[in-house]
Amino acid sequence: MSRILVVDDDAAIRTVVAQALRRAGHDVQTAETLAQADRILATRVPDVLVTDVVLPDGDGIARAQEIGERLPQLPIIILSAQNTLTTAVRAAEVGAYEYLPKPFDLDDLTRAVAGALARHAAMPQRGEGEDPALPLIGRSPAMQDVYRIIARVLSNDLTVLISGESGTGKELVARAIHDLGGRRAAPFVAINMAAIPRELIEAELFGHERGAFTGAGQRNAGRFEQAAGGTLFLDEIGDMPMEAQTRLLRVLQSGEFTTVGGARTLRADVRVVAATNRDLVQQVASGQFREDLFYRLNVVPVALPALRDRRQDIPLLARHFLDSAVAQGLPRRQLSDAAEAALAAHDWPGNVRELENLMRRLAVLARDELVDAATIRDLLGAPGTIPDAPDTGIAEAVRHLVERIARERPGALDDGTLYDRVIGEVERPLIETMLARHAGNQLRAARALGLNRNTLRKRLDTLGISTRGDD
Repeated sequence: MSRILVVDDDAAIRTVVAQALRRAGHDVQTAETLAQADRILATRVPDVLVTDVVLPDGDGIARAQEIGERLPQLPIIILSAQNTLTTAVRAAEVGAYEYLPKPFDLDDLTRAVAGALARHAAMPQRGEGEDPALPLIGRSPAMQDVYRIIARVLSNDLTVLISGESGTGKELVARAIHDLGGRRAAPFVAINMAAIPRELIEAELFGHERGAFTGAGQRNAGRFEQAAGGTLFLDEIGDMPMEAQTRLLRVLQSGEFTTVGGARTLRADVRVVAATNRDLVQQVASGQFREDLFYRLNVVPVALPALRDRRQDIPLLARHFLDSAVAQGLPRRQLSDAAEAALAAHDWPGNVRELENLMRRLAVLARDELVDAATIRDLLGAPGTIPDAPDTGIAEAVRHLVERIARERPGALDDGTLYDRVIGEVERPLIETMLARHAGNQLRAARALGLNRNTLRKRLDTLGISTRGDD
């Protein structure tokens, strides 16, 4: 019979967990404080320690680290209602076998205990780390799964493939893996496959020698060289042309590469993190993506949830973006409860990026410090807000807009107003975005747009955009 020590100051949780573990055949002792746990540990070492983080007399993770240093073979399972990435990372750093955010499933805890007993060893310990205040925000169950995967890959260099819709924060996850991992002191280098002409991708990745092709007047280091010792982030990997996929596969297999036009073999000392908003499995099936490369990249998959699938995080994210706007010199805004509910009810096709942009516009355009639901609904659904089409770009968004106009105002397709309507809907978010970027200053926004200040004022009046920014 295995001995389990459960430390939690919530009597109900202690009782329920103890009963579940006893039903699984374990000998369970409980403690509600760290002091009680210390007294038990002084007389009997358990086979598994299960502990909460916030306890009346201290921090459960900090104590877990101390216990782990004294008893390195003792598996420790961390429970926490502080469902943040920092908590998950701290749990991994002190060598916790498992981290379970509250509320957790008792079956998950029982399986974690069984796994800890079977392995009978903690995860490799890492050194102490400061809270990096990374911009990964959310306490929803979907984000907890992401945090736990991030925490588990920090102590190794396994290739990670991040999937998710546009705007979900794939690069933020890649940066978190880099900034919290063992390569944090070396460069983080990002390259977007969709933003580089097909004929230049290999030169961008691997570098080129002087004279390798027309226009190559000098040797240039590629992204693999630039990221030496650090992390290479391959964004939009699904857009990589087939010939470049073949060469990338060889690098991942051999760990070596040559520059375009070069003969000397270079060592690829990088961790590769890739990301895509495409269905790579479907692309493999259709012959658009190499199956062997997919499996090389998909060693550790991280699926980022769409914002509509973690609605409980929306108010938290919105407040964070409003605070960030204040730090950038924009006016302070606060959300009423009804405003937060209106945000949570929206489907957010542009995901977190769309929410961030909305909060910046709100900081500039809202008339009052306390924002109500009507203001939110106006910004989200009023005419003049072009619908988001994150996966297919502005052209597809315009097509959706025309289809919407055809449904709502069919006469507009024949009365000669369509051009002005479409241009107006594109113009509004463009002007609002530039005003937000320049803290409401019309003069700077006009310069950035290439407009005369008086012309911008006229467009503001015509579009009904109000701002209290300085001239």
